Amino acid sequence: MAKLSTEELLEAFKELTLIELSEFVKAFEETFEVTAAAPVAVAAAGAPAAGGGDAAAEEEKDSFDVVLEAAGDKKIQVIKVVRELTSLGLGEAKAVVDGAPKAVLEGANKETADKAKAALEEAGATVTLK
Repeated sequence: MAKLSTEELLEAFKELTLIELSEFVKAFEETFEVTAAAPVAVAAAGAPAAGGGDAAAEEEKDSFDVVLEAAGDKKIQVIKVVRELTSLGLGEAKAVVDGAPKAVLEGANKETADKAKAALEEAGATVTLK
């Protein structure tokens, strides 16, 4: 098998849906006996100390994850909003909603994250930004 460059790997990942990417991460973690979340936790723990406080770190943050905590009692409406916000099909969007808490958008800018949170909350979901 030819070795793929970092750029080629990134291009391949861009074509995956959130569900496919999540499945890949799980398989990667199992294969290499690592946890993909560990470096993120270390980086997040170091950020406030470097930034001099939570307010400074919050202002500098330009990438947000929109996390669906619970669908509420209007699950069908929430699934529709998840489909509008992502390129997921009906089955994949339902899996995200059923699997809550689950990230709907990852690495979104502040404006996109706020709009997504508002749309999901309007549909009856409980949402957090991380």
